[in-house]
Order: sequence, then structure tokens, then C-alpha cells
Amino acid sequence: MVRSTLSRRSFVAAGSAAVAAGLLPRAAHAAKPAAPLGIQLYSLRGYDVDTALKHAKDLGFEAVEFYSGMFPITDDTAAINATVKKVKDLGLTISAHGVNGFGGDAAANRKVFEFAKAAGIRTLSADPSPDSFANLDELVKEFDIRIAIHNHGPAHRYNKVIDVLHAIEGHDERIGACADLGHFIRSGERPTEVIRLLSGRLYGIHLKDFAEMKEKTEGVILGKGHMDVRAVFEALVKADFPADGALSLEYEENPSDPIADIRECVAVAQAAMKA
Repeated sequence: MVRSTLSRRSFVAAGSAAVAAGLLPRAAHAAKPAAPLGIQLYSLRGYDVDTALKHAKDLGFEAVEFYSGMFPITDDTAAINATVKKVKDLGLTISAHGVNGFGGDAAANRKVFEFAKAAGIRTLSADPSPDSFANLDELVKEFDIRIAIHNHGPAHRYNKVIDVLHAIEGHDERIGACADLGHFIRSGERPTEVIRLLSGRLYGIHLKDFAEMKEKTEGVILGKGHMDVRAVFEALVKADFPADGALSLEYEENPSDPIADIRECVAVAQAAMKA
């Protein structure tokens, strides 16, 4: 499998520009990940899909990561094409879909992959059960679609990064991770260390921040909790995060009116990427 990554020349050029602008010490270099900034549409779950997509565009996102509440798994080609067209007409792309459950039912698993292929979706964020992996090995090879294991924090089977690493060990390289950095914070993990450890198998990121590194805590604007946003983007560059990976902001607070908060998160993320 070939992955597009940020070139060394682009890395150095971006660092030189930052030095010239006075953003970095003269000896340092920085670059932004090659993947476009997107949004997990669960952040906009208080709206219908058409309104959510328009908000995503207006907020400055380039990509959207769907969940089943806004793009249900289906074999209805017309319905799939209609949603894909809505996204394309807004100048957006679909980076991923999930979080999808996978289990021992091979036929049910296949339906998700067939849906993703029809929609042109490259990455499926997932919560696979242990008995699904043999079948997933077959499906990722057949469809050339990636499975990105999503963590959900304390008490989840993929609580710590080591749990994800153990799960993917020995499996097809297209089975990797969608690292929800907020949930890893809740699990007491440092986002930059998570990214480093998952390098090479990291196909999705959920940019999310929490006030405290414990199970019960409050979601906050990026950078106001335990996420060093600039360091996260630097870590993604070092990890060669793929150009077609799903780099998604996810903000779960205030679902009835999240726009102002999301706009603030976008400004923080974009400033870190430019720096």
C-alpha cells in the first residue's frame, strides 16, 4: 500500500517560512500535516445533514468524517450517490466514516465495506470485537479500505494505546488506528506519545481536548485542557500522517449550538498548523 506523505523538501520550506515570519527559533523547522483539516460530523449532530454540511463548509473545513446518524450504512446506490454529491457540490471531501462496529458476522462486516467502496470512503473508524479480526484481514485486502480502531476512554477495550497496538499486531497493515486524542487524555495518555507509538498505522485523528486527565471531565476548546496543539501537529508530521488520512476535529459539547466553540477550535488548529 502506497501512502502519500509530506516530503522533506516541503517540511524544510515550511520551516524556513515560519522562521522568516518570526514564528520559530532560527534553528527550528515546522510543517503542517499533508491531510486536510476536517470535522467529525457528530460535532454537528444537532442539525440535519444538509445544514451540518453547510456549517462545515462555512467553518473552513475541507473534509467531513461521517457517522451513521448522518450517512447510514446502506446498499441503496441512489442514496449513497446523493450524499456524495452534496459533499462534492460544497467543495468538500469525505475522509472517513464511523465509528462502526465489527463482529463475527462476516456478511454484516462485508456490507459496511461495500457501502464504503460505493461512497469512495478510504477509512472506516471502527470498534472491532476480537472475533472480527480474521475477517477484517480478508476484507481490507479485498477492498483496499483501512480499518482505524477508535478508542473510547476508560473502561473501553481500547482504553490505552498499548491495547490498540496489541490488537493490530500481526494483522494486515491496513488495520490501524483512529486516535481520539481526547479519550486518550481521559485515559491518562499524552497525545504526542500516542501519535509517536502509532506511527505507521495511524489513519485517523480526532482532535479533542478535555479539562482533566480522568474519566469524568469536561470537554474544552482545543489547547485549554491537556492538549499541546502545536506539539500534536508537529508529532503528526514526524509520524508521516498520510495525506488521505482522516484529520478530524470533534467537539462534543453544547450540541444544540456549538458553532462559536467549533470556530474557536478551528482557529486554534489552523494557527498551530501554520506555525
